Amino acid sequence: MVVVAILAAGRGTRMKSRLPKVLHSLGGRSLVERVLESVEPLSPSRRIVIVGYQSEEVQAAMHSIPSLEFVEQTVQLGTGHAIQQLLPHLEDYTGDLLVLNGDLPLIRSETLKQMLQTHTRNQNAATILTSNLPDPTGYGRVFCNDENIVQQMVEHKDCTAAQRQNHRINAGVYCFRWPDLAKVLPHLQANNAQKEYYLTDAVTQVGKVMAVDVEDYQEILGINDRLQLATAYEILQRRVKEKWMLAGVTLIDPTSITIDETVELQPDVIIEPQTHLRGNTVIQSSCHIGPGSLIENSQLAENVTVQYSVVTDSTVQAGSRIGPYAHLRGQVEVGAGCRVGNFVELKNTQLGDRTNAAHLSYIGDTVVGNQVNIGAGTITANYDGVKKHRTKIGDRTKTGSNSVLVAPLTLGDDVYVAAGSTVTEDVPNDSLVIARSRQVVKPAWRKKSQ
Repeated sequence: MVVVAILAAGRGTRMKSRLPKVLHSLGGRSLVERVLESVEPLSPSRRIVIVGYQSEEVQAAMHSIPSLEFVEQTVQLGTGHAIQQLLPHLEDYTGDLLVLNGDLPLIRSETLKQMLQTHTRNQNAATILTSNLPDPTGYGRVFCNDENIVQQMVEHKDCTAAQRQNHRINAGVYCFRWPDLAKVLPHLQANNAQKEYYLTDAVTQVGKVMAVDVEDYQEILGINDRLQLATAYEILQRRVKEKWMLAGVTLIDPTSITIDETVELQPDVIIEPQTHLRGNTVIQSSCHIGPGSLIENSQLAENVTVQYSVVTDSTVQAGSRIGPYAHLRGQVEVGAGCRVGNFVELKNTQLGDRTNAAHLSYIGDTVVGNQVNIGAGTITANYDGVKKHRTKIGDRTKTGSNSVLVAPLTLGDDVYVAAGSTVTEDVPNDSLVIARSRQVVKPAWRKKSQ
């Protein structure tokens, strides 16, 4: 049985931001959310987030996560002081406590499982995660004997010059037998340069402590500034892109492509350069995306092509072509075998199968039937200055170039709209509608020179 505590009380001054550090986004999810996701496979009995700076904002950002508990550290006096706040909440608890920093977004669940197994197998009073960094500057150092039993832990700021030559660092992940830790916590002292209560001081007092080295030191890279945030994103992207390429996805110039972890791809998808896939996006097999496209929170069926376009919060059915330079947004549904072409914007619109809008159109708040052709320059005037109104276009209807459809409006099946028409009244099935003034030609219109 294990309880998880996540340290998320600090401000993170080096981020130079009013936003609490743990709420900064990395690949579509906050730092602290990523830490929470890493502990889920451990099936903890409780998950406690220790908050402090902007505590209400941190709690609000995670309000949708079920069964999450919050404990407030009103004054930030160090990691030991933060864990002291758990004493009244874990009075009768006799299991293990896993402690992680909230700015450790790259940690893998497999690493945490290995650490817990080592902790249990060796009956340790505490087990800590460590790594040998190429450059350990800023990290607390860990000193062990040949059996990985911890003998001393020193914060970087308190290290001597000789101690800083040791590259084994404390990753900020601990597993304690809670009853042993609970006895020590009230007696911690702030005898250090920062006048803070360090959790590392408790580690050396609880009994037998063992270090577990993480194989990939990048997992335990913390986030203290924007530079480190960018470095973490590069690592995360490398993981994601390697996963999909090994699964049968072609990434042309992977360095120019970004893919959120939440995105799902199927084999034989091709992603061109300068393409970005965000959020809860699903792209099925044999799609060709890009170059220069953004797909966010959208679902694309088989054999869809998207070129130089933006698709957000939308669905596109099999065999449809989007772009170049199209924009789909606000719950658009494109049917099978459609074409949405050059400089076409769709908003909150449903296109039936084999419908085309090839050029220079805005179609908003509209239901379009099957086999409709939207002529170049067709506009749905859906906003009257106060409310948005709906347009309905029936099957096999065709609109001429530069048509304006003033909503609310219904065009029946097999309707033809003459080019240049401004249509304000409903049109029945099988009709031609002409809504324009008669052409007038006035010869010799230019004024005679005096």
